[in-house]
Formats: sequence, structure tokens, C-alpha cells
Amino acid sequence: MSTVTSDQQQSLADVVVVDYGLGNLRSVTRGLERAGADVEITDDPEAFADADGVVLPGVGAFREGVENADPLREDLLEVADSGTPLFGICLGMQMLLTTSEEGANEGESAVQGLDLIPGTNVRFAEGQKVPHMGWNQLSVERDHPLVDGVDGVESESQREDGSASGGSVDDRYAYFVHSYYAVPDDEDATVASTDYEIDFPAIVANEAGNVFGTQFHPEKSGETGLRILRNFVEICSDQ
Repeated sequence: MSTVTSDQQQSLADVVVVDYGLGNLRSVTRGLERAGADVEITDDPEAFADADGVVLPGVGAFREGVENADPLREDLLEVADSGTPLFGICLGMQMLLTTSEEGANEGESAVQGLDLIPGTNVRFAEGQKVPHMGWNQLSVERDHPLVDGVDGVESESQREDGSASGGSVDDRYAYFVHSYYAVPDDEDATVASTDYEIDFPAIVANEAGNVFGTQFHPEKSGETGLRILRNFVEICSDQ
């Protein structure tokens, strides 16, 4: 367990980043600090209960993620049930769903996600370049406090050449690295989508609105990602 304290004089919220052995915890932590949070990296369920919000990060395969996080399954479900904001990032978002094609390898039984947003994760179609990696555009589909202010105003460099880069992206661009994408049972679970030969959910949320996730990495997504992280911290501060 480790605690990372924001250098801001006063934090807006106390946020826990779940340490289950996968994910770039330091990168996520720095992003949350910039967004105004005090951050604790831990696998201690007591800290989940005391936090204003919980972040489930993740990089890697669905099966490994679910199996690593399984000792914390009931504790994460309690976070969601209590109304505390629970934010999944990349693999963490996929783990909020019920199943994944990635978790059903031949000769192995399928592993179950948290089932907080019913649905499955499927692999991009044969012939598509995978992983889907790099900057891509977000299309906000419905209101949710996580996307407040993500309005798609283009930067000057975007208007000139239409490209996206780490230094200059418009308010709709985010950074993706993944080979599977979410297919929620309820299409209203999609808050924002992205086009990669097909439209897929880039941000999902449960009906209650307190469980949500981004397929992209907000901590690597420039001003767009920082805006989303700030929105998350504000959601936590309102609890």
C-alpha cells in the first residue's frame, strides 16, 4: 500500500486507486492529482469504504485482470452498491462488464467480470488493425457529468491538418490502446463513442450513474483527459 499526497493546498476529494497488480498506477495517480484529488494506491478494502471515489485501472488481458482482482470483487461491488463513484479505466472499464471474448479461451472456462454494466467485450473484426492504438475522436452520445465540457472545439492545428498529437488535440480526442471493445446490453449505457471502422463505446455508465469507465486512458489524453479526470473528482466531491 502507498499513499500519494497531492501538492495542492486543499484537495477536492480523497480517491483510491485500486492496486491489484495491473496498470500504470503512477500515471493514473499523477493525472488525478492534477485534477485536484488526494490519492491513495491500495488493495485495502477499508480504504475503499472511506474514499470519496474509487478508480479501477488496468492494462493487459481480461482473464488476468479479473483473476487478480477477484479477492476484491465483493468489496468493489459494495463500493458500487453504496453509491460511491467507481471509475474503470481501459481494462478496468472492460472488467465492469459481465464477460469478454478474451476471457473465454479454447479449453478454458470463461471468467466473469463485475457485471455492474451488463454486456460483453468483443474483439475487433478480422482484418482490422489491432490493437487500436493512438489518438481518436470522441462523440458524446448523452449527458453525464463525466463528459461535462467535452464540447469538441477544435484547436488551430487540428483545423489545419486534421491530425491528432500529444501536444495539440481538440476537446474530443483521447488516447486508446486496446484490441477488444465493450458491447453493453443496454445501448443507453454508452455515454460517448468512437469510430474505428465501427462505432464502439468509449465511455460507458450504469443506470444509476455512479459506475462508469473509459476505454481510453484519460491520464494520457491531454486536456481532454484532464477535463474528464477533473469531472470525476468533482463527482466525488459532491458525494
